[in-house]
Amino acid sequence: MVLLSKYIVVTGGVVSSIGKGITAASIGRILRSYGVDITAIKIDPYLNWDSGTLNPYQHGEVFVTEDGMETDLDLGHYERFLDVNLSGECNITTGKVYSSVINKERKGNYLGACVQIIPHITDEIKAMVRKMAKKTQAEVVMVEVGGTVGDIESQPFLEALRQLRNEEGHDNVMFVHVTYVPYLRAAGEFKTKPTQHSTKELRSTGITPDMIICRSELPIDTHLKDKIAHFCDVDNKAVINAPDVHSIYEIPLILNSENVGDLILDRMKIEARKPDLYEWSRIVDSLKLDEARISVGIIGKYVELEDAYISIRESLKHAAAELGVKVEIEYIRAEDTINKGKIDNFDALLIPGGFGERGISGKLDAVKYSIEKQIPLFGICLGMQCMVVEFARMHGFEGANSTEFDENAKHPVIDIMLEQKKIKNMGGTMRLGSYPCKVEEGSIAHEAYKETNVNERHRHRYEFNNDYRKILEEKGLIISGASPDNFLVEIVELPDHPWFLGCQFHPEFKSRPNKAHPIFKSFISAAIENKRNK
Repeated sequence: MVLLSKYIVVTGGVVSSIGKGITAASIGRILRSYGVDITAIKIDPYLNWDSGTLNPYQHGEVFVTEDGMETDLDLGHYERFLDVNLSGECNITTGKVYSSVINKERKGNYLGACVQIIPHITDEIKAMVRKMAKKTQAEVVMVEVGGTVGDIESQPFLEALRQLRNEEGHDNVMFVHVTYVPYLRAAGEFKTKPTQHSTKELRSTGITPDMIICRSELPIDTHLKDKIAHFCDVDNKAVINAPDVHSIYEIPLILNSENVGDLILDRMKIEARKPDLYEWSRIVDSLKLDEARISVGIIGKYVELEDAYISIRESLKHAAAELGVKVEIEYIRAEDTINKGKIDNFDALLIPGGFGERGISGKLDAVKYSIEKQIPLFGICLGMQCMVVEFARMHGFEGANSTEFDENAKHPVIDIMLEQKKIKNMGGTMRLGSYPCKVEEGSIAHEAYKETNVNERHRHRYEFNNDYRKILEEKGLIISGASPDNFLVEIVELPDHPWFLGCQFHPEFKSRPNKAHPIFKSFISAAIENKRNK
């Protein structure tokens, strides 16, 4: 039997970056607590085909799905909150929509018709949304529309979703509008006018919200909610406040305290079930631990914007909470000269992934300092490659480098090998998505995973050069993880070091608040031990 899915569409108004993604993920988490099967879609109205070429300073982290799609970071929120693996098709962009329509036009699918925004583009959008509903057989599909209501780029998507409501029926499509209610300190009061105008803008597209979630710096009172309900033509009970909180993981509990789950079940005629957010409450409580603290320094090139490393940040928090400590994270600009005295104050160091030469010297300095001072070091993707380069330099390979930074490197210990260029489904020379890894017994990685065969997500072009594998192993480098055919190096370690591990993959994409990634747990354990020994 084919299940007919219901849809909850989340839009945003007033300003960008008010937390639509977290709100959508939180609503999904609440519905999951009722036993409702959920999937999620993020619509990004930009013309890019995917997030792969977007600047992290503008768009934050690029999240990679199991099937190898480079997507918006909100899919990371969905996976962490819903504890599901989403496919790349869950990220719909204007680029994907127009590309599909143009391909169909070239094939003659439209029988010579003049191809227009309505109906061809809007029909394609609806088809993509319905495809995910059919593919996942989810009871409810969360659909977040990126950007702010009023943006010209989002108009075709809003029109398509308006049509979707008419075609699927009132009980099967619900609109949730997330707005911002500013507090003017000089006047000593909240202002609801931006929310009124934002809702008016949404209604001008033919969409009337069924629920308004008001983001605010401080809690708002019932009087303000009633005012918003009155001017925005929304039921009083459906005006929900989501004030700033200590942790994003508190949002499901905040929304649940205002009966969001019951309101949605009633509005969408979904059979009522007893909710259970006990486990989620326990997770939130564990993240509030404040006594035992450890410090981790992240040495990267996009440190001015925390969202560039959001999955790493959350993975560290997950692991720390599970081990009963609080992690204090400090971001260090890789371009700056490494202040060794400052680095020495950290309990552990982490070098994240990235592309390009900027900041490499600082990362290499951090690797050398970690080896000399025995400070736990975790290298991810480019971070692992830096560990290999610096290890080679410290063991007689002067001029060792990655060909990403020096095409004529004397010792190209990191390179794109001819054999790798033959691998399919890599996005050009990019290895993307989930790949298997065989873990060597007796290693740090094996002690963490407790198994020899794992699967992890990748996003990189360059690899460990096998021409240097045997000789670097003879110098003391441990290859503790590789592809099943032993061709691609996945994990490197050092003996006689408290904790020195680099992985070519991105474990941060698979960490969950209720299930910290084993490598991150091992890393945080090493940081705890290092703090004890200081």
